[in-house]
Amino acid sequence: MNWQPLLGLFCFAYAAFVIYVGATKKPESIWEMGKVKMFRKVLGDKGTQIFFIIWSILFLALGIWAFTV
Repeated sequence: MNWQPLLGLFCFAYAAFVIYVGATKKPESIWEMGKVKMFRKVLGDKGTQIFFIIWSILFLALGIWAFTV
């Protein structure tokens, strides 16, 4: 079985979810998690949103790479 396309699909789905969380600041349960609270304390709300967007871009790149290998 060729696992790279499956990895690419999971990366695209994860990136879409992270973009949703970073852009809308919902669901609140994620924003109240300990790690995210730490990010908000260190980076601020806007910095945390930017971090989420950059993280999703990295996973989009990983998904594209998985489809092209």
